[in-house]
Amino acid sequence: MTTAKTKWRPKIKEIAEQKEYFTSGQRLCAGCPAGTVARLVMHALPRPENTIVSNATGCLEVASTIYPYTAWRVPWMHSLFENAPANASGIEAAYKARIRRGLEKEMPDLLVFSGDGSGFDIGVQAASGAIERRHNFLYVIYDNGAYSNTGIQRSGATPMYAWSTTSEVGKAEPGKPVWRKPIALIYAAHNPAFVATASIFHWNDFMQKVRKGMEAEGPAVIHVMAPCHRSWRYKEELGMEMSKLAVETCYHPLWEYDGETRTYMLSSASKVIEKKPERKKPIEEWLEPQGRFRHLFRPKRRDKLLKEFQRRTDEDWEHILRITKQ
Repeated sequence: MTTAKTKWRPKIKEIAEQKEYFTSGQRLCAGCPAGTVARLVMHALPRPENTIVSNATGCLEVASTIYPYTAWRVPWMHSLFENAPANASGIEAAYKARIRRGLEKEMPDLLVFSGDGSGFDIGVQAASGAIERRHNFLYVIYDNGAYSNTGIQRSGATPMYAWSTTSEVGKAEPGKPVWRKPIALIYAAHNPAFVATASIFHWNDFMQKVRKGMEAEGPAVIHVMAPCHRSWRYKEELGMEMSKLAVETCYHPLWEYDGETRTYMLSSASKVIEKKPERKKPIEEWLEPQGRFRHLFRPKRRDKLLKEFQRRTDEDWEHILRITKQ
C-alpha cells in the first residue's frame, strides 16, 4: 500500500483550458457547492478520460442525470445509498478478470461520489468492506449536513442543535440533540492508503488531495464540506463563505492521513491556525448566518447551548492537533 507523493499543483490557466468532464446544464440548485466539488474533482484527476464514476443516490446524482440527459462525460453508474463503494469493487474485479483474459489492456481509475447520507450513514458498511478488502478507488464524500435531496432529514453529519425536518426545534429539543460523526477519522481507522478532509474554498488544497488519493495504491477517502443553502438556510451566494468559515472556526479542520506511514498531518489552512491561535474564529461566526441555527440567537441568545457547541468544536480541534503532532 502506497500513498502517492505527488508534486502536482493545479494551475488556473491549465484548468480553464481543460475539457469539462462534468458539464454545465445540470440542475443543481443555484449556488450549490456539490457541482463545484464535482468539477474540481474531475479537473484534478490524472486520467479523467479513463475514469469510471459510481455515484450514490443524492443531490449530485439526481440533478446531474435527469433522464435522458447527463452532465457526465465519463462512464457513470448510479447506485443506491447503500452500495456505491461495492459497485466500484465489482467494477475493479470485472476489469481484473477481463485483463487476465486479454479483453482489456489496463485498469481504469475508479471514483465514487456520495453525499453524507450515504457516506456517513447508509453506505458505511459497503465502504468499510471495500476499504478492508483493499479495493483501489477514490471515495469522495460531499458533506451538506443533511438528507437534502429527500426532504432535509437529519443525517450523521448534521451538526448538534441544527434544525431539520426530523430534528425539530421546540420546547422539548433545541434541534438535533447529538454531535456529528467524526467520519474521516472513522475511515482513517481502517488504515486505507489515504484519507483527507477538504474545503471547496481551499480549492488548491482540495485538488491536490484528489490527485494524491487517486494516485495512491489502495483505497482513499476525501471528506469535503459542501454547504447547502436549502437545508442550512443561508443566502445562496454565501456557499464559499460558509466553506471558509467552517475551516476558520475549526469546525471542519483540514488534515490528511498517510496509510503507508500511518501518520496524520495538518493542511496549510489549519497549520496557520495552529501557529497563530488568535486567527481561530468563534463558532458563532459560522452558526449565525445559518437559518437552521436561528433559534440559538433569536428571539433571545441561548448562551448555554452556544458555549457547549464551542466546547465540542474546541475539543475536536485539540484532538486533531494531538494526532497530527505524534
